Amino acid sequence: MIKVLFFAALREQLGSDQITIHVEKPATVADVINALLALNPQWQTAFSQSMLYAVNQNMVSKEHPVNCGDEVAFFPPVTGG
Repeated sequence: MIKVLFFAALREQLGSDQITIHVEKPATVADVINALLALNPQWQTAFSQSMLYAVNQNMVSKEHPVNCGDEVAFFPPVTGG
């Protein structure tokens, strides 16, 4: 199982701060996104926006591998001043 976390505006858009899912091995962050969209196709709009990804608290790309027991986080880019 993979723990998936949603942060900031994404959390509000999806109405959830976390979910646990199962993906087939080998998997990537992109596979996690596809699994999430299969569970809830209404999330397509939220996941079509620019987004940052982290696996086990390390910033990664969509192609990064994901393993059972990993924590995958999604959050929109932030800006500050």
